[in-house]
Order: sequence, then C-alpha cells, then structure tokens
Amino acid sequence: MQNPSDVLTPDAFRILRAIAQAGSFAGAARAIGVVPSALTYRVRQIEDALDVLLFDRSSRQAVPTAAGAELLRQGERLRGEVEAVVNRVKRMATGWEPQLTIAVDGLIAHPALMELACEFFNLNPPTRLRIRDEILSGTVGALASGRADLALGAILEPSNVADLKARPLGTVRFVYAVAPHHPLAQMPEPLSDAELQKHRAVVVSDSTQSATTQSFGLIEGQDSFVVSSIASKLDAQLRGLGSGFLAEPMARPYLETGRLVARQVERSTREVSLSYAWRASGAPGKALEWWLEQLDRPITRRALLEQHRGV
Repeated sequence: MQNPSDVLTPDAFRILRAIAQAGSFAGAARAIGVVPSALTYRVRQIEDALDVLLFDRSSRQAVPTAAGAELLRQGERLRGEVEAVVNRVKRMATGWEPQLTIAVDGLIAHPALMELACEFFNLNPPTRLRIRDEILSGTVGALASGRADLALGAILEPSNVADLKARPLGTVRFVYAVAPHHPLAQMPEPLSDAELQKHRAVVVSDSTQSATTQSFGLIEGQDSFVVSSIASKLDAQLRGLGSGFLAEPMARPYLETGRLVARQVERSTREVSLSYAWRASGAPGKALEWWLEQLDRPITRRALLEQHRGV
C-alpha cells in the first residue's frame, strides 16, 4: 500500500476536484483529457492509500463522501497556501525580507504603531512582521544582538553600540503621578526625596538580557514594586500601589479625569530623548526601507510618542 503523502499530489487533487465538479468519472475524464479507466485507477490508488471511500458510486452520480468532501476542502486550502508561498518567493526575489522584527520600547504609542502596521500590510508584502515589546536598554539590546532589525524608542545612545545607525524620534516629558487616594496626593509641594523615599515606587524592569540594566526615578533605599511593562506600571499607580514618573502623553487622560494627580517634586522634571535605530551593515531590504521612510516623517514620529489615549 502506498503512503498517503506519496499519492496526495497536486495532480491527485486536480483529479478529485474535476470529479466533484463534473459529477461523474466519465465527465471528469473528458474534462481533463484522460481515459476513464486511468482516472478510476488513480482514484482507487488514493482511496487505498487513505483506506477511505472518497466517492459514493451507488448511483450514476459520483458524490463525494464526508471523507471525500473534507479532503477536497483541505486540498483547496493547501492549493491556496502553495500559491501564497509561490507569490512570497517571487516577491522576495525583488528585495523583500522574509521577516522584519521591530523592538518597541514601552513608551511608544501602540495605536500609532498599529496604524503603521495596517499601512504596511495594505502593501500586501511577502515580509512577515514581528513586534517585540522591550523596556529601556532592552530595545537597543535586541537590535545589537540581531534579535531585531529596527528599534523604536531607543533610550541608550545608539552611537555607543557598534554597527548601528540612529535618528532622533523625539522627546518625552514625564510627570510624577499618584492616585488621588495615595498619601503623596495630599502632601505639600514640592515633594522632597526624603518624603518620596517613605513611599513605595512602581518601577518597570529593564528587559535587556545583558548584565547592564537601566533604572529611572528610584531613590536609593526606597521600597519598590517591580513590574514588567509600562501598562502594568500605569495600572499599579492608578490603584495606588505606588508612585512614580509616567510619560505625560500616557498619563494625560487620567490626569484630566482625576484618576491620577500630578505632583511637583524637588528633583528636576524628567525628559527622555528617544531614537529609532537599525543596523548599519548591509543594505536595508524593502520592508525596512518602508518603515524608515515612514519614520522620516515628523507627523509619524509625533504620533508614536503622543497617541496614548485609550490605553
């Protein structure tokens, strides 16, 4: 008995599809230009290999059985996948990358990022898109290690990392924010480091895989609640689980509705300059070129740092 994978060839699916469309073996044989006996022999080979009956031959009509109908459905799916692979291979020959991975810092506004992804997919590119969520130096680390092709929101100075190119993305201002029921919401301003140290800080952990990590806003000796994402930090501060700096665009909707209260602190107001970076070696493929073209537009860079509403 033959192996099913040996008999389920594209030609076999073509024969089965012709029988289902013609409603008979004879009609299918005429349609595809073979003698009926040869077609019948091929179908029996497939049925023997699968050990199932694919067509009900009890009447003049050749009606697919439940197993035959399912095989035809799967055959159509496989044909579509093969066509997609063929198209992908042809397009890759024109300079498109098989996959583009973007390392995205938690400060980047995801609504704007998803809008860019929509525009990218509207091109019907053969390139698969992958987004990596990173924090602090993890963004540049993913790029430098080859785990990403583009970094959005790099905080570390990319020029300090070999073989990277970078351009400014913009500056994000931070506000010190607490829930209205948090003890610091009622303290006289400006809040001193000594006062802040008495209360728990919510801190986002650095996602880098190297030994060198970053941490912002934590006072030495201060109790901390460490979370793994900017969204978790925001949630924790909304619940009054701690205090800390938040990106002003992200905090703005909650400040406007009173769910967060901005507090003046003695330490200077934080501003962070962000960059986007990519590896300098080799010419960028068409997918990376497209993203770099979008990032060259001031309106795109502003949106990536501002569209946090609805988070």
